[in-house]
Amino acid sequence: MKEIYFDHAATTPVHPEVVAAMLPYFTEVYGNPSSIHRFGRKVKTGIDKARSNIATSLHTEHSRIVFTSGGTEADNLAIIGTALANRDRGNHIITSSVEHHAVLHSCEHLERLGFEVTYLPVDQTGRVNPDDIRKAIKNSTILISIMYGNNEVGTLQPIQEIGTIARENGVYMHTDAVQAFGILPINTSELPIDMLSVSAHKINGPKGMGALYVSKDVRFAPLLYGGEQEKKRRAGTENVPAIIGFGKAIEISQVAMQERQQKYVEIREMMLSVWKQAGIDFCLNGHPTEYLPHILNVSFIGQNTETLLMNLDLEGIACSSGSACSAGSLEISHVLKAMKLEEERQRSAIRFSFGINNTMEQAVYAANKVVEIINRLR
Repeated sequence: MKEIYFDHAATTPVHPEVVAAMLPYFTEVYGNPSSIHRFGRKVKTGIDKARSNIATSLHTEHSRIVFTSGGTEADNLAIIGTALANRDRGNHIITSSVEHHAVLHSCEHLERLGFEVTYLPVDQTGRVNPDDIRKAIKNSTILISIMYGNNEVGTLQPIQEIGTIARENGVYMHTDAVQAFGILPINTSELPIDMLSVSAHKINGPKGMGALYVSKDVRFAPLLYGGEQEKKRRAGTENVPAIIGFGKAIEISQVAMQERQQKYVEIREMMLSVWKQAGIDFCLNGHPTEYLPHILNVSFIGQNTETLLMNLDLEGIACSSGSACSAGSLEISHVLKAMKLEEERQRSAIRFSFGINNTMEQAVYAANKVVEIINRLR
């Protein structure tokens, strides 16, 4: 039986070159980077290189990068850390109803601490209306957090326009770019944003490693206390092998970015073409033109998500119903609910997400298997 992995939005396989780069830092290069002797200095040099890699990819200075344990911690640090440090300025935060739970749950935590949060609606493509941002801003607004690209339906948000509105009103702007980083070019020197979250395991790096870009103008409080690592912004001895792996994964992703984009679009179009030709009933979820190329969310009308996923798994094809952070639960996606899609579309949606090892042959095979399964289930 063939095994095809179409769930790269959940996680990606670690690139062999990334593994090779990490290995010495488990055995040979083992010093504590905070130590001043040669063993520590050698490790610190590796960390500095990885930090420079991510800074270069984001077009910023290396001092603007804070390493974290993943995208979730980066989101928490940006939102909770900024809110706590700026409570004297205000207590109002704006986000959207389709954010990753790392953002939504951070905002809910702040509400329990007395902050006010506005959760903006989206249209049926999953996009926030910038005018809604403008209308929601108050004198007490201190932070706006809107994701760069949605992890479930792939919709890209108008970050440039939203960030401009934030700047005009003296409000900090954060974007969760975990799904977009390494897939699309991101230039923080041109984008009107103050903070940006990224993660290693979405770009063929190790799990448990991420980073937060923080502009020099942001005032935020650390969430961890103990040491002076990361310029006192994130205490704790660094996860050195994972940082090295992240740096290598970034190198690889930047070189092959355009090629990957083209491949993902071709895979996407091939699968849609197979389904159209087969005449099965399906709807594309997300924005028709402003989308992440590696994410394809489709509702197969008349079918059930769980049944389809189980049958695809039996055929060796891995895909999902949405966010992997809701693992073990096949409740209807909060993103699809927020998009106000018909209930039948919500209950029949599947996310296919592509990665570097996927091929056109796999796309054709998987798409035809979907057709076979649907015809059989009828």
